[in-house]
Amino acid sequence: MPSDFSQLLAHLEVYASRWPDEAASVLTFSEFLRSDSAVFERRFLPGHFTGSAWLVSADGARVLLMHHRKLGLWLQPGGHADGDADLARVALREAQEETGVVGLRVENEIFDIDRHRIPARANEPDHWHYDVRYVVRAGEDERFVVNEESQALAWRLVAEVAAGSKFDASLRRMAHKWVARNDVGA
Repeated sequence: MPSDFSQLLAHLEVYASRWPDEAASVLTFSEFLRSDSAVFERRFLPGHFTGSAWLVSADGARVLLMHHRKLGLWLQPGGHADGDADLARVALREAQEETGVVGLRVENEIFDIDRHRIPARANEPDHWHYDVRYVVRAGEDERFVVNEESQALAWRLVAEVAAGSKFDASLRRMAHKWVARNDVGA
């Protein structure tokens, strides 16, 4: 197993120790990671790893979300690993590309994981995304630029996301984790 794979396995073990109620999900991710050397490639038809950013403001009170053009949902920035097993680097790259925010910093510790089914499209069968999420922090300049992947971008209060039923369950879960981690009220 390549060292990048071993490093991700070690990070998943640390994550499992912090979030024991997610042990079954961590096991699913670990088994998938060990299943094939192509798990970081889009061409791997059963599914592949992706990296996403919980992109928080400098003060930690807000999160930058994108209204995804294809899915029509408010989501965190993120995307395909495209062969890169360093998913923290993938999350940072995707946050930069999808938001245009400059001066971003990524924390290398896994913040959240989420496995979700992607429906079939023209040239692509339905498949799984094994999404590994990292905290990415904005600096002083929080200006963003909407790109072709989204209909809109917006800074939202983390407390609003935690309480908002209009948001995806995984976004609400991350908001609750953020609130608990930072000991702030939701």
